[in-house]
Amino acid sequence: MMEEDELCFPQLLNTSCKKPKPPRSEAVLIYTLLFFISVLTAALNLLVIISISHYRELHSPTNLILLSLAVSDFFVGLLVIPIETLKTGFCWVLGDLMCALYFLIPYIPITASAFNMVLISVDRYVAICDPMHYSTRITDKVINISVCLCWTFSVFYSIFLSYDHLKQPGRYNSCYGECLVNVAGDVDLVVAFIIPITIIVTLYMRVFVVAVSQARAMRSHVAAVTVQNSMPLMTMKSELKAARTLGIVVAVFLICYSPYYCLTLTGGNILIGSPIEAFMSFLMYFNSCLNPVIYAFFYPWFRKAVKHIVSLQILRPDSSETNIL
Repeated sequence: MMEEDELCFPQLLNTSCKKPKPPRSEAVLIYTLLFFISVLTAALNLLVIISISHYRELHSPTNLILLSLAVSDFFVGLLVIPIETLKTGFCWVLGDLMCALYFLIPYIPITASAFNMVLISVDRYVAICDPMHYSTRITDKVINISVCLCWTFSVFYSIFLSYDHLKQPGRYNSCYGECLVNVAGDVDLVVAFIIPITIIVTLYMRVFVVAVSQARAMRSHVAAVTVQNSMPLMTMKSELKAARTLGIVVAVFLICYSPYYCLTLTGGNILIGSPIEAFMSFLMYFNSCLNPVIYAFFYPWFRKAVKHIVSLQILRPDSSETNIL
């Protein structure tokens, strides 16, 4: 018979799960690393949110999409990673209903991130491939509506995925102290990965072709290749740089998300709560930490805004009018 201290619920000898017992040094290292990633993810994305929200110069359609992406990444760092860590390394003591409800939390920002990437791709496609009509097609109003639809869909989609488990909580648990939820891998694969990725790759392939053409034109000291590309040289350079930076963001997103969804191609369904699912999930969550790091490397305005925030210059009455760009 197992000792009582090895059970999640000692009073339930025959139905209780065993307590997870990883090696002590390994556990300390893993939880310290995850805590650091969680804090770093939340802090960096909060800086992005404050920067774009506060400084008037940064209120552009492209940055509004980055703001939406930063909000989803912020919640990943603030809520998803800590709760996922506790669920992975400890007994689940909140009950079956809370287990089902909990999985609404990661699905909402994760799905929102995927469709924010689609919005980024559409934004860059219009900016590079149809620059003459960019200001009339991609407006603040259009982006605000698109972002609201993105988040609304993410909420309802997450409820849809969790509906069966909300009706019958704990249906996949084999013992008390466990929290497993089975996801319809084929549905999630198509809606949250194949459709967004198809759109993203298609648009960015077109952006890449046009960007290469424009870069060659600039190297030849030609201000325009076609009528559509007759915008000023500095504007062209700015748009190409933005396309490159956001292309890196999209590429990192694909690298972090692909393993999880490619796994569903082999088995159809993923048993959420299993070790392999936990690893794939944390890889996805780590993407939320990488996005603001990319901004720091490639966006001077972000580095300048962070200096203003850290030095508390943001508290000045006229700080929102500061020249950041």
